[in-house]
Amino acid sequence: MITQLPLALRWPRRQRFDQFFPGAANAAALAIVEGAATGGNGCVYVAGPAGSGKTHLLIAACQAATDAGLSAQYLGLRHVRGARSEAIAGVGGSHLLALDDVDLVTGDADAELALFATYNRYLDAGGVLLLAAEALPVALPVQLPDLRSRLGACTQARLVALDDGERRHVLQAQARHRGIVLDEVVLDWMFARYPRDLGALLDLLDRVDRASLAAQRRVTIPFLRSLLREG
Repeated sequence: MITQLPLALRWPRRQRFDQFFPGAANAAALAIVEGAATGGNGCVYVAGPAGSGKTHLLIAACQAATDAGLSAQYLGLRHVRGARSEAIAGVGGSHLLALDDVDLVTGDADAELALFATYNRYLDAGGVLLLAAEALPVALPVQLPDLRSRLGACTQARLVALDDGERRHVLQAQARHRGIVLDEVVLDWMFARYPRDLGALLDLLDRVDRASLAAQRRVTIPFLRSLLREG
């Protein structure tokens, strides 16, 4: 079963190309996905560890395609309830299709067949297929030889996770944009006690922003302690 979201909620506002922070290593991957979103065709395979921004790029591509007057769909296979083969077969007909967590189809014969059929359908129609997984195609234990070869033929966009210095820079920049001052000691406390995944840190910043506005308080370590304890 696929949960359909209202159009306005389908592409979260923070997940845009101009809100993606490539750091020193991910500029090439960003350019590949940006190019595919509005002017490309074929298959792009985005590979990178958890927290490196794969979902962000896929959703940003959907929004960019929509802004350009093209139809787009996103499906995160990790959140599918029921048969993934049916979920994959149930999407399509758009110019751009973004399939997240495709490593989860490996070993599932029906899901692999559904992905193979979707790949062929999109390329035959001149559409764009964006795929994302943690591992590169060559490292996926795909059982269907034809699917393995198709995935290997995709343009590859490799991501690496930002280092701590880059994550701190992003967090400070986003805080300044919200009018929040994050002292170095506050950042040290956050990084020592909270997951360092950038998405999780930005989710925390959103929460801190709302709470500090409501309480009319500066963001300090005692304030954070109180907020996270209450949560």
